[in-house]
Amino acid sequence: MIQPIYLYGSDVLRRKAAPADLNDKESIKKLVQDLKDTLAVAEGCGLAAPQIGVSQRVVIVDGDELQETYPYLKGFRRTLINPVILSESDSTCVYNEGCLSIPGVFADVKRPDTVTVEYYDESFKKITETFDRFAARMVQHELSHLEGDMFTDHVAPIRKKMIAKKLVGIATGRYSTRYKSKVV
Repeated sequence: MIQPIYLYGSDVLRRKAAPADLNDKESIKKLVQDLKDTLAVAEGCGLAAPQIGVSQRVVIVDGDELQETYPYLKGFRRTLINPVILSESDSTCVYNEGCLSIPGVFADVKRPDTVTVEYYDESFKKITETFDRFAARMVQHELSHLEGDMFTDHVAPIRKKMIAKKLVGIATGRYSTRYKSKVV
């Protein structure tokens, strides 16, 4: 079911998410489907459970939206339940990031080039996978949401000043989106 996306200023986005209860598979399956339905309408490349108001450690990423720019992402879709970062590369790269919870704001963010993550997939199988290039970027961006972090927390101080007014506008409900959204 399509859920509203919580926008910058919503408390749930700043809380560390709790582990999903792997014994409650039906609840997790419903949450994953809600994330997929919501992401499809919003036309993003990833979504974390806190972004739809559920403070659980579940994220989805979908590279198909970006395959024109990054052809290697065609068919790249992952559901990560209770993900844990095992390692990160020392080498980093900078990409311009945006977020469905911070509409209309984009900024360069430096993150590790590669990241190895242990997680459960939709079949509740434990997986260890290494992500690189823009796949690593998508995964790291969504995992940050599970820690109560947003990409704007990682931008240069001067850029923070430049976007401050826009963030206040989003947090106070003075911003509309093409998808269902709210600030709570």
